[in-house]
Amino acid sequence: MKAPAFSSMLLSSLAALLIATPALAGASVSLRPDTTDADGKITLGELFDGAGAASSVVVATRVGPSAVLDAGAVQIAARRAGLDWDNANGVRRIIVRQGSDAGLAGAPRGNVEVLAYARSLATGEMVQPEDLVWVKMAAAPSDAPRDADDVIGMTVKRPLRQGAAASLRDVSTPQVIKAGDIVAVTYEDDGVALTLQGKAMSAAAIGESLMVQNTASKKIIETVVTGPGSTAVGPQAMRLKANRNNTLRYAAR
Repeated sequence: MKAPAFSSMLLSSLAALLIATPALAGASVSLRPDTTDADGKITLGELFDGAGAASSVVVATRVGPSAVLDAGAVQIAARRAGLDWDNANGVRRIIVRQGSDAGLAGAPRGNVEVLAYARSLATGEMVQPEDLVWVKMAAAPSDAPRDADDVIGMTVKRPLRQGAAASLRDVSTPQVIKAGDIVAVTYEDDGVALTLQGKAMSAAAIGESLMVQNTASKKIIETVVTGPGSTAVGPQAMRLKANRNNTLRYAAR
């Protein structure tokens, strides 16, 4: 007579587990349209609507008027705290600004918001998301980047001081060839492909022109860098150079 009672208890336990299962899934949250922070400690509650008990979890710090966060890293931090942000819009960077207007009190009307360097950078360093902040300035450089992604991952061309407005002329694409490297020089046209070895006369990035000395004839030729250890001459080089020039003109507008 006890078997039915045991079966009933087992079924009740299973039902309770099934009912509780959805609670184990991460709580769905959405990114706030205006992400701000008041005390320099950026929390999940300041980034997401519906963060609930995870609202007080600190995911980053802000040392200036704003901070630029990597969306992928924020998504991982949210998941660890039991939150599910699907990032359906494919956001790559999250900009968190100072929540209080006190820092801008007394600022002249008409000031523009521009990207600035959060720390001093040395020549050759690569710009990281945390190296940039949005600040108010009287005017922006003529080639000021419109988006942080325009300079993140780029190499610094000259020493830059903390607080200076970011400019596209400050940075360049990372160099993939160093002076003295042995590189492949390729000519391709109408199904014909020829390759020879040469010595790089200087450092260069992808899309840049590079003078290369033919290791056999010692003749110096102008090439265009196509990747690490590889360059091109002929029609392919002309197309790459034209595309790069068009991209630079667009970025500088």
